[in-house]
Amino acid sequence: MKPRVRKTLLATHVATSVSWLGADLVLLVLGAAVLAGRDPGEVYPAAALIGDVLLLPLTAVIWLVGVANALLTPWGLLRHWWVAGKLVLTTVMLGLVFFLLTPGLREAAAAGAELAGRDRINLVVAPAVSGALLILMIVLSVFKPRGRIGRAGSR
Repeated sequence: MKPRVRKTLLATHVATSVSWLGADLVLLVLGAAVLAGRDPGEVYPAAALIGDVLLLPLTAVIWLVGVANALLTPWGLLRHWWVAGKLVLTTVMLGLVFFLLTPGLREAAAAGAELAGRDRINLVVAPAVSGALLILMIVLSVFKPRGRIGRAGSR
């Protein structure tokens, strides 16, 4: 792959990943604001909008760009444990965003003040856990722990 294409793909991967972390932080702040007494009827529709308009497409793009980045570079998709780990985490998180988080945000927007306390707490815990996992993936990308799949102890 030409250096310009490789760098463009990598820049897109980094930019979209950082954007996902930013969206999680915004959702965390909005969820915490409701727990701190803000009007759920105002906050949850904004959170649902962020989920639908930003997080859903962003998550899909991140997964696709990450897979393309792995397949088109020497790192490979299933050659190194750290890349495979990121793939598994991103795939699980994509499923959670598509099938639990964004439907939960829509439900919260519709329910407003009637949303159960446990569900309100979940709307804080989910982006907090997601943010922590994204930071873990950043650490894996920077430090690239040793270990190749199928070759014990080799780099």
